[in-house]
Amino acid sequence: MKKVTMIAAVSISAFLLAFKTIAPTTWTVDKAHAKLGFSITHLMVSDVEGSFKSFDATITAPGDDFNNATVDFTADANSISTDNDARDKHIKGDSFLDVAKFPTLTFKSTSFKKVSGNNYKVVGNLTLHGVTKTISLDAIARTGMNPMSKKAVAGFKLTGVIKRSDFNIGASFPSGVLSDEVTLDANAEFGQK
Repeated sequence: MKKVTMIAAVSISAFLLAFKTIAPTTWTVDKAHAKLGFSITHLMVSDVEGSFKSFDATITAPGDDFNNATVDFTADANSISTDNDARDKHIKGDSFLDVAKFPTLTFKSTSFKKVSGNNYKVVGNLTLHGVTKTISLDAIARTGMNPMSKKAVAGFKLTGVIKRSDFNIGASFPSGVLSDEVTLDANAEFGQK
């Protein structure tokens, strides 16, 4: 009986040691190769595009791909730019983003699931203009190696749509003037920490 117990214990130990533990990997955004953009339709005929110039993001991946990863993102609302100073001042004012009262927007993922290949669905909580709502984004992830630094890099393209009415933004502007839907479009390169 002791021999059988010993053999079982050794077998179980060998089995458990055969599995390699993968430590979580943290990726930080390369701000020189990243853009957080958006577009909104004006007067139902043209799209106005903009971006946030100051932001930070990290992704923590628990395995060898990004399935079940977590994303933490922050942006300075005052850094919004549409390449028009008068419009930017208006957007930063209290009828839109009210950056004096709500200086930061954040996104924290609650789910990061592989759909197929390099395609993922990212769900999380966006806090904008003092309101937190769950949003869903489509993501395409690509990985590679930086030939200069010899370090791993990852690129993400994220797209999604939010409604400004969900965040109480620009309530005095009807959808005939500005669309309620705002399209998000982000491209970002990340490096392993």
